[in-house]
Amino acid sequence: MGREASDVVDLAASDDEAHGRTGYGVRGAGHRQVPSGVVSLLRTKPVERTPETGLRRTMGLVPLVALSVGATLGTGIFVVLGQAAPVAGPAVAVSFVVAALAALFSALSYAELAGAVPVSGSAYSYTYATLGELVAWVCGWCLLLEYGVSVAAVAVGWSGYLNAFLYATVGWQLPAALSGDVVNLPAAVVVLLATAVLLGGAKESALVTTVTTVLKVAVLLFFVAVAVFGFQQENLTPFAPAGVAGVTGAASLVFFSFIGFDAASTAGEEARNPQKDLPRAIVISLAIVTVVYVLVALTSVGAVGIGVLEGSDASLATVLQHVTGASWPSVVLSAGAVVAIASVVLTVLYGQTRVLVAMSRDGLVPPVFARIGPRRVPTANTLIVGVAVAVLAALVPLGQLAEATSIGTLVAFGLVNVGVIVLRRTRPDLPRGFRTPWVPVVPLLGLAMCVLLVAGLAPVTWLAFGIWSVVGLVVYFAYGRRRSQLAQGE
Repeated sequence: MGREASDVVDLAASDDEAHGRTGYGVRGAGHRQVPSGVVSLLRTKPVERTPETGLRRTMGLVPLVALSVGATLGTGIFVVLGQAAPVAGPAVAVSFVVAALAALFSALSYAELAGAVPVSGSAYSYTYATLGELVAWVCGWCLLLEYGVSVAAVAVGWSGYLNAFLYATVGWQLPAALSGDVVNLPAAVVVLLATAVLLGGAKESALVTTVTTVLKVAVLLFFVAVAVFGFQQENLTPFAPAGVAGVTGAASLVFFSFIGFDAASTAGEEARNPQKDLPRAIVISLAIVTVVYVLVALTSVGAVGIGVLEGSDASLATVLQHVTGASWPSVVLSAGAVVAIASVVLTVLYGQTRVLVAMSRDGLVPPVFARIGPRRVPTANTLIVGVAVAVLAALVPLGQLAEATSIGTLVAFGLVNVGVIVLRRTRPDLPRGFRTPWVPVVPLLGLAMCVLLVAGLAPVTWLAFGIWSVVGLVVYFAYGRRRSQLAQGE
């Protein structure tokens, strides 16, 4: 579409012609005239466009699984059980299965697009290839909210666990002024430490992620092995006192414990065999996390009953202390929680930087975020993101703002489900390492679950998301739209 063209374009042009002239394809639906400004918002990036970026392909299946499990298995299971168990009763274990099924619909869609569009950027890149530039920008902006705010929130949570661990082991805590009242020093430190690990290179950070993920899975299995000795059948009766409503209500609470399985999809350009390994990593990681969650929930309730769990912010530590009557198992679990949450900071920060790499390469954010350093990592990008998140974690009491990560995640999940349906229609010939079964039923179910969960979020969350979205649209129309790589090819 040349600059000399009229104010309208003919969408009846063939796909080959559109791709040849512009580097993107807008698929038409008959001879209709649409303003060129509108078309520019709908331009899609060819799926085959996978430029060499300088990132090194060093990650096999195990590191990719560890990345996804590491991003998922974190603060949720250590705190959410005490909130969800009173809602569902002993059937809270079933609630985790229901939440996993809800996540599975979106995970299957992620798996297909990860194999078909094996580039960095996760849902942002997938929507750019299927739904157009404006939708991709909205999705990428949501991911920045999800990753950035959640890293800061997780870091603040890590600070609390670190203080608890120090008190249990050496009887000392950081002064309140340094752990949240004035500034949260530990939260900033853990973000900067994760930044330093990421600067070491993808292979090195993948090794750290794998080790810490194995360690925290081992700690949770240790919890199960200890808690099962206190298991009493009567603690499971009545099993579902609030019926189906209680089970589904608790499932909504625990659903966000599954957020993070998509982390492997941000490593599309650092995976050795992305078409096969990315889909496998997403599905395997979700299966591992679900099994661990169900075992922990079932043994917890069976060991101490709902009354002990209710209202406990450290429910798992409470269970061990109740079962053993000793403090050392709780200390082991607290140490595991410190490692678990620190590894979430690392993996989610990694995802944040790779989404920015993809957006920068496409011209939608400044080029500094796509520059690759001598260790084959986006050095400036990692430093900027690390310092910004460290400041956020140190100075801002996140409170309900952290809930905005949920709405950002659900919007991205919903768009990925739509993307699968669109790509099946527009590119049925595209090689896929994995095919989502029963399309369009499964993606539509995934989309419906996202809509249902988004509708239940608090008004303050919608307000925060609305403000963030307006800021994002201003940035796009003031900067990204004209500097887009696809715009340069017009």
